[in-house]
Amino acid sequence: MNRRPVILCLALLFTAGLVAAQFRSRSRSRNSEVQTAREAEQNSNPTPNWTNAPGFRKDVFTFVRIKYGTHNRLRSNGYWFGSGRWAIDFPDADLNISYRLQQMTSLKVDPDGRVLELTDPALFDYPFIYIVEPGDLAFADEELPILRRYLLNGGFLMFDDFWGEAEWENMAAEMKRVFPDRDWVDLPRDHQVFHCVFPIPPELNLQCPNIRTGADSQYTGITWERSDAQEVHTRAIFDDKGRIICIATHNTDNGDGWEREGENEYYFREFSEKKAYPMGINIIFYAMTH
Repeated sequence: MNRRPVILCLALLFTAGLVAAQFRSRSRSRNSEVQTAREAEQNSNPTPNWTNAPGFRKDVFTFVRIKYGTHNRLRSNGYWFGSGRWAIDFPDADLNISYRLQQMTSLKVDPDGRVLELTDPALFDYPFIYIVEPGDLAFADEELPILRRYLLNGGFLMFDDFWGEAEWENMAAEMKRVFPDRDWVDLPRDHQVFHCVFPIPPELNLQCPNIRTGADSQYTGITWERSDAQEVHTRAIFDDKGRIICIATHNTDNGDGWEREGENEYYFREFSEKKAYPMGINIIFYAMTH
């Protein structure tokens, strides 16, 4: 597995105090609620694109999203058809977190993320993979040994944006098929994943809701999406050396915080800037340095 981007990642320059100065909403916004002046700024700052030095195209971090099947799936000719939950927030979330990594750190990042199935031979070229909305996730039998080998050979998996006990139990049951002998562990807030780039205060509620719930929360105070999902859990599976190989951000939607950053000022300031981006950047940094 290509781990050369670690060298670049180690040169991170920014601290949490610079977050407010650096994060700005971009031209993703199509929401009429955004102020006219804000729109003018965004229109002068189009959707970002960037290039890396020709000789170092492979020495970059690439955000990889996993295309998966569900319990209601139908597979035909190698493709999954069903709920399409794997594609939630795509492609904007992937582009935006990649852009913020490029902008806020010295990590070189590929602007073109990948979508792969676990059976794709290219999987082992990428040390970080992302699965969104795993509440109805169902791994195929042939995917189990591949994912187990990937994670035990240096790969890292992030689960995000699933809510309530039933969705947790489904994802946990699927991962138990991958690792019958490993259990999820709640990460204490003093774990380095909460501090390795941006120090995240232990008292900060890490719940990042979808944009509608988040924007309304300034009036309602509600940031959860269902009654049994009021408490955020950050849980991990470790390998034999104590390295996190799989992390789950449960009862929170970091992907929406990345995707919808430019659509509502309150949402951006309260959720994208304070929670979704610091968590995402910290998790990816941890993955690339362990």
